[in-house]
Amino acid sequence: MEMEFVCSSMRRSISKLVKCTILVVLWFSCFSFTSTEAYDPLDPNGNITIKWDIISWTPDGYVAVVTIFNFQQYRHIQAPGWTLGWTWAKKEVIWSMMGGQTTEQGDCSRFKGNIPHCCKKDPTVVDLLPGTPYNQQIANCCKGGVINSWVQDPANAASSFQLSVGAAGTTNKTVRVPKNFTLKAPGPGYTCGPAKIVKPTKFISADKRRVTQAMMTWNVTCTYSQFLSQKTPTCCVSLSSFYNDTIVPCPTCTCGCQNNITQPGSCVEGDSPYLASALSSSSKNSYTPLVQCTNHMCPIRVHWHVKLNYKEYWRVKITITNFNYRMNYTEWNLVVQHPNFDNLTQIFSFNYKSLTPYAAISKLCL
Repeated sequence: MEMEFVCSSMRRSISKLVKCTILVVLWFSCFSFTSTEAYDPLDPNGNITIKWDIISWTPDGYVAVVTIFNFQQYRHIQAPGWTLGWTWAKKEVIWSMMGGQTTEQGDCSRFKGNIPHCCKKDPTVVDLLPGTPYNQQIANCCKGGVINSWVQDPANAASSFQLSVGAAGTTNKTVRVPKNFTLKAPGPGYTCGPAKIVKPTKFISADKRRVTQAMMTWNVTCTYSQFLSQKTPTCCVSLSSFYNDTIVPCPTCTCGCQNNITQPGSCVEGDSPYLASALSSSSKNSYTPLVQCTNHMCPIRVHWHVKLNYKEYWRVKITITNFNYRMNYTEWNLVVQHPNFDNLTQIFSFNYKSLTPYAAISKLCL
């Protein structure tokens, strides 16, 4: 993938270009952290909020709608989608679900009549796929777990499912909130806090003439950390310019080193006859990149090429190369931090949005 943009110089020479910090993100950050805190410095206020609304009571529990909101500026949840887990506070079961399903039913042998949808103490829920029958759908469901960011696509920044919970409390005083929420989107990287009871959500009817509200609502906030997602960088940046034939490549072993002797299968040559079998191998974690053998060993390489450098402006072409055989980045994002991006004058072949997480300290191009 290639793109170009032009920035006015503002008395900044191109020599300062190399000194600038270039941070690139394709659904994930390229930088690494020194701590395990779930924090994204490019989106310090971004988070994923899980809202749990009890909408009605049943003889032995309640019916709830759970909605996952992606309040991040640029980070999508890509295919194969989100996976949400928690631990019940008591001996709750899930009688039925719409718009989602648990991955395992668990041991329901104590039930002789109707069999619950899930009896596990720690259920794991996934979204249903597109094309699910209408009688199994609710609003904002059935997208295969894919959620776009709120800033870029608010209409598709939420995902919902409905569940009927049994063996639970039937009043606000007897219901217990679940514990130990986990979110994979689709792999690790998110840390979720405890559920907090908040004011009940209010719902406005389609004709906007009536307002109803949930019986009880609690929120769970999950934040992202690249370090928790992967301890090594996930991409690298190479540099070149029109006035010099030399290309500054990605540093050797940026994202790891070739080690097929002690770690067979750490990378695959592009023309290898074993590539197809490596991709279909069921023993491999599908979230772990299977990369082409290179000096840098990164799943993604971003090449920054200076095409023009005048006193009034400079022009750059960016080329993104995917070396990960296990992932197609169909809805990718590129985030670059540069002090001159507040003077961007022209762009080609991509959409741009300025992000300012720290006001005048940094400008981000998306």
